Order: sequence, then structure tokens, then C-alpha cells
Amino acid sequence: MSAAFFDPLQESQANLRSCDGFEAGMHLTTPGNAPVQQRMSMAIFQRIRQWASRIKRDAVTLWFAYRHPGTPWFAKLLSAFVVAYALSPIDLIPDFIPVLGYLDDVLLLPGLIWLSIRLIPADVLEECRQRADLWMKEQGAKPRSIAGAVLILAIWIGLGAALWAWFGTQK
Repeated sequence: MSAAFFDPLQESQANLRSCDGFEAGMHLTTPGNAPVQQRMSMAIFQRIRQWASRIKRDAVTLWFAYRHPGTPWFAKLLSAFVVAYALSPIDLIPDFIPVLGYLDDVLLLPGLIWLSIRLIPADVLEECRQRADLWMKEQGAKPRSIAGAVLILAIWIGLGAALWAWFGTQK
């Protein structure tokens, strides 16, 4: 048989390689013609960076919303807890614990911030977001919460005391 017969699989693979800067298996890596995977990963990292920036801004927004007279009491209560935890220099679950250490930063904190923001009236939220943006531009960083650090330490001490008492009675 001759090697000149038509192979649809080979033809479709050649078409895929010629798309988006891929020519016959060669990768063009100039900034304007970066491979698709590289551009996609840069876009994903950019979206993650923007998401993290919004989380930081929204934590400061909740700090202002907690002090705003137009915020309902239940939103103030949740916002106070979220702000104390988000701005605390100490994590509830330390980051050195594999997987669980980052779980609170990736799931718990954004979920609590999302819930708190949903409980705040739109006009109050907009005003507090503007104040948070202005504050972050002037200060260049998020505030620190000593009360949040004390709260996290109290939770750890309480948990430790409860475990000590429980294991002490298990004789």
C-alpha cells in the first residue's frame, strides 16, 4: 500500500497544531503568539489575583459596614465575626496543616464574606465599598485586628481545655 492514503485522524491533528500559533508542532513563544496553554494559565492566574483582591477589599468593606448605622443587627453580628477572623494575623486552622490549613482561606472565609455581603443593604454596601477602596489606596494594606487575634487564641485555648478535660475523664 502507498503512504499517500487519506487519514482523517492525522488530518485533524495537523489542523489542531496549526491553530493559535502552533505550526506543525512548533511552538511560537513570542509575547503576541504565546501558546494557548500559557495564555490560559496567565488568564487563570489573573482571575485568581482579581478574586483575591476583591476578597481583601470586601473584608475591609465589612469592617466599615459593621460600624455603619444602616446595617441590620444580624449583618453586623456576622460582619464582626468575619472581620475579626479575616483581619486576624492568626488563622483558625494554621496554614502548615496540609490541605486543611488552606481550606479556611479558600472556602470558609470567602463563603462567610459572601453571606455577610448578601445581608447588607445595597446602598450601605456601595458606600462601604467606596470607603474601603479609598482607605486601601491611602493605607496600602488591610487593617489588623487585635480583637480577632484574641478571639482566635481564645477559641484555640477553649478547644485545648475541652480536649484536656475530655481526655482526662477517659481513664
